[in-house]
Amino acid sequence: MGKHTRPDNDDTAPAVRGTVPGPDPLVEAERRRVLRRYQAFATGLLVVAAIIFLTCSFLQSRGYDSGWLGLVRAGAEAGMVGGIADWFAVTALFRHPLGIPIPHTALLPRQKDKLGDTLSEFVGDNFLNAQLITEKVSSANIPERIGGWMSQWDNARVVSREAGRLLAAVVRDIDPADAEAIIRSQVIGRATEPKWAPPAGRLLQGLIDDGKTEPVVQATITWARRKIDGMEESVVTMIDDRMPQWAPRFARDLVGERVYKEIVKFIEDVDRDPDHEARHAIRRFIAQLAEDLQHDEGMIERVEGLKADMMASTAVQELPGGIWASTSKALLDAAEDPASALRTKVTELTVEWGVRIRTDHGLRTSLDRRLTGAVKFLAENYSGEVTSIISETVQRWDAKEAADKIELMVGKDLQFIRFNGTIVGALAGMVIYTVNYVLFGV
Repeated sequence: MGKHTRPDNDDTAPAVRGTVPGPDPLVEAERRRVLRRYQAFATGLLVVAAIIFLTCSFLQSRGYDSGWLGLVRAGAEAGMVGGIADWFAVTALFRHPLGIPIPHTALLPRQKDKLGDTLSEFVGDNFLNAQLITEKVSSANIPERIGGWMSQWDNARVVSREAGRLLAAVVRDIDPADAEAIIRSQVIGRATEPKWAPPAGRLLQGLIDDGKTEPVVQATITWARRKIDGMEESVVTMIDDRMPQWAPRFARDLVGERVYKEIVKFIEDVDRDPDHEARHAIRRFIAQLAEDLQHDEGMIERVEGLKADMMASTAVQELPGGIWASTSKALLDAAEDPASALRTKVTELTVEWGVRIRTDHGLRTSLDRRLTGAVKFLAENYSGEVTSIISETVQRWDAKEAADKIELMVGKDLQFIRFNGTIVGALAGMVIYTVNYVLFGV
């Protein structure tokens, strides 16, 4: 596992000292108030010991000498020594006692960077250890717990709701102009890049080979028959207009009716006869069209011209905006509506997968193996990157401010060292005085 270490003499990238992040100002003010109260109490205890010592010394100097007075004086003296020593020790962690630069004092400000490196290494060795993490993850039965949670319908609805919120947030954060640009370049732009005629010709040829163009032939004939059925008057009038003016009226009407009846009979014959020559003509036309679309440069150019005109039209230019507007609205409606098909499907899939994970031992084993493998890989390859955040962050802190912040966090507990030093010192002094008095009488 990689460890982050900071070179002792690295002048290539000097650390930038910054403000130490801290709690809410009100919380910090309360911690400072509590710390001062404990400091005052510890100092007051030391002052009491000093007063007792001075009082006993004064009484002894005036001739008042008794065993109990010496005992109290010895206890007060030892309590003063213990309290001062522990005050020095606690203060030396954060600053120079009384502002005097005594060696090996102000340890935190001076050793801040080293402390950050040590803390980083400690976290890496004891918390981001690959073996420790994988054992913890493996013993936690995470897949089984996840499966049991997912298989509950209420939890599945929570998953669906949160997935909907995420999707809605993503859709709303997308700039419509960016979405339209992507649609224009990736959809419409890509659709216009290749020539349309050859693919269309190949598609048409494939339909011909599969016999799929017969419905087109039949539809053409049916359309022609339906159109002719209602065109008798138009045909008679057209032929009447083209007949010589000197021709008798009955002759013109007779010719028009005759022509119309022949046209109707022809269409009916084509409709009834699957092997009619007109059908073959239509098939030949379709086959020739497929050939021309693939190989006739003139046809290909005409199709490209049609494509260019169509792509330059207002309707196509406004198409990306319309596509995104309708798509985004549909996505938002589906994401925010608990009864939408999307949300319902997410809920059902969540429950389905939860049941599968919970009941399928092989699937749970596979998921557990993949999970522990991924955690092991991350711990072995990236724990150094994670722990380096600690050391790099500490390096950026201002030394004095960092010491002050740390003192606010632990200073109250450290004051108990001063309490104990004064009290234990006093008791030890009294015990020593008593033992000495018993043994030597002085």
